[in-house]
Amino acid sequence: MAEMTPEEIKAQKPYLDWSLTEHEYDYICDHLLHRLPNYTETGLFSVMWSEHCSYKKSKPVLKLFPNKNDRVLQGPGEGAGIIDIGDGQAVVFKAESHNHPSAVEPYEGAATGVGGILRDIFSMGARPIASLDSLHFGEIDRPRTKYLINEVVAGIGGYGNCMGIPTIAGEMTFDNCYTGNCLVNAMSVGLMEQKDMQKGRASGVGNAVIYVGAKTGRDGIHGATFASADFADDKATQRSAVQVGNPFMEKLLMEACLELTHDHHDWLVGIQDMGAAGIVSSSCEMASKADSGMELNLDMVPQREPGMSAYEIMLSESQERMLLCVKKGHEDDVIKLFKEYELEAVVIGRVTAGHQYVLYHHGEKVTDIPVSSLTDDVLEEPSAEQMPARIKTAKDANVPEISDVNQALKQILAQPTIASKQMFTQTYDSQVRTSTVVGPGSDAGVLRVRGTKKGLAMTTDGNGRFVYLDPKIGGKRAVAEACANMISSGALPLGMTDCLNYGDPNDPEIYWELHQSVSGMAQACEIFDTPVISGNVSLYNENNGEAIYGTPMVGMVGLIKDLKHVIPSFVQKAGSLVYLVGLPTEDDYAGSEIQKMLTKTISGRLHDFDLVKTNQMMKTLLNAMEQGLVESSHDLSEGGLGVALAETCFNTNLGLKLDLDLTKAQLFSETPGRFVVTVPKNKQAQFEKMLAQDAVLIGEVTADGCLEADLTDGHLQVDVLEAQKIWEEAIPCLMKSKD
Repeated sequence: MAEMTPEEIKAQKPYLDWSLTEHEYDYICDHLLHRLPNYTETGLFSVMWSEHCSYKKSKPVLKLFPNKNDRVLQGPGEGAGIIDIGDGQAVVFKAESHNHPSAVEPYEGAATGVGGILRDIFSMGARPIASLDSLHFGEIDRPRTKYLINEVVAGIGGYGNCMGIPTIAGEMTFDNCYTGNCLVNAMSVGLMEQKDMQKGRASGVGNAVIYVGAKTGRDGIHGATFASADFADDKATQRSAVQVGNPFMEKLLMEACLELTHDHHDWLVGIQDMGAAGIVSSSCEMASKADSGMELNLDMVPQREPGMSAYEIMLSESQERMLLCVKKGHEDDVIKLFKEYELEAVVIGRVTAGHQYVLYHHGEKVTDIPVSSLTDDVLEEPSAEQMPARIKTAKDANVPEISDVNQALKQILAQPTIASKQMFTQTYDSQVRTSTVVGPGSDAGVLRVRGTKKGLAMTTDGNGRFVYLDPKIGGKRAVAEACANMISSGALPLGMTDCLNYGDPNDPEIYWELHQSVSGMAQACEIFDTPVISGNVSLYNENNGEAIYGTPMVGMVGLIKDLKHVIPSFVQKAGSLVYLVGLPTEDDYAGSEIQKMLTKTISGRLHDFDLVKTNQMMKTLLNAMEQGLVESSHDLSEGGLGVALAETCFNTNLGLKLDLDLTKAQLFSETPGRFVVTVPKNKQAQFEKMLAQDAVLIGEVTADGCLEADLTDGHLQVDVLEAQKIWEEAIPCLMKSKD
């Protein structure tokens, strides 16, 4: 198809469909190029200036995050962040969203989300050691939702299992707001020697730009702009924007890149994944970071489809590709290495003097623009902000009326967000490479660091309901919940990555939610000393004008000094003492699972909490764990104390006998910053001295398999095996039911 001339582009404005505004187009013409861009150049600007690549809407907000401390070796700006874990080693991690692609082609959308985030990790010189996910779907009451769930889970497992990387933790929630726009967030964690650290830079005039990996096709064209626009039913045919993955090729690519970075780093100047916006983003970003120029010959790019235009070659997001900057004279060495892995490896350009980005195709110069015009000159877009009326007028949530507390606990265990996700997690290989200490189903996944006593704990957490009710407090709670999962596993929280999933930022209420929740998250990060070292912003998560709840996903990694102090989340033996540790239980029902279950709605004022006190309490609890005083620990989150008490007994044949100074309703309150902890009787005095008023003795572990508790207004008595059966069978029954 004939491409439009620059004059036709100006007149017909195709760029409006590519997420470039008229104001931006005029600015590019009048202030950056001083001429009309051609078809290829307009395409380059449209993807690089998209929200997905440029963060033009979210940059002002992201500046609120702390991103440095003594441990941070690499913060935001590269493929992934890096944190020092001692002994010359470092942990590398990042999360990415693949929401729109997964709504259109759920298997490939989820699979390529995993593939992309893995490339971010090994492009830094690290070997990926674990995958995690954060998945949010509509209620399990529609065939379409069941299809999406099954295909997304299959895509994650299909890609990760083939790569030989365990999926060891994650989360899955269900709410009507995600029905038309599911959230599929993938996180990857890698381990490396600090000496092997790489960066995505292209410097040194005459050095080679080498394309390695799979051939380029027409899949994924305009994937970045597809992810930077509102979603609607009439866009459900945009399958060309979804990439197709090949995990077996990615496995070869990973091993080749790791051999290069570990054994031949003297050949290499820089390396970067071809992710969103494909060749254009990786090449111009590498040049921009080094303040270099670059010249590429697109005829040299390996192509799997005939007749591809420069526009298509540059914007394709075909998977399993990397871009290298290699020292002049070592081109043949690098090509030989990749050929041994049966991968494409071709010199497609050179680093040049100056700062121009020049592309040739079929012997013609098709692009000649300043590198910085694509990366640094993006116009930041200020956004109006407005507090939603629902928050201005919010009142305390009603206290749930519970007549039969036994029945209420059984019902809440069957709620999809609470119920066992084993039917999905068993799809994933969580034990491959045999370093897994704690797999799916616990507060956090834990891996051993081979050759040391150390372990790494990791989690993903996001609760959009709380952000919907109060973005700032909800943001604080998201970080606090991730920290609680770290502490509960015996790990010191090190830092975090994020996926910020929101609706259309041009809506003043949604932008206010984004700003406020990031402000709350940043405040919590400062207090917990968990810098944000990488992340992703995913806006425009709407379907037919209906936005999701703002859902900031927190991915966190923690360090366990000695694996003998890994803390299980299940009770260990009869006779041990049970403590409720942390903030006092209040009437916190706004956004709670009990509120949603009983009223089918989310409403009310969210109560704030003391971050400083919470942090101090958590660090004291971690100290007690490291001194061997704690047998098990389970943090309290969805469903409150009642759910945590039941879960901590599952698969143990044990029970609990408790005396609680709480009402039936408070059993399901979701006050943050609380833990159920068991302690051996011979450690009671030492534990109570350390935790002081932060720990309340509530009972002991029994051998009778019964969960029993005296409450101020009733008595709970539930058979643990019966409760576990309800918890385990709830989701399989819903997935099999006829709608």
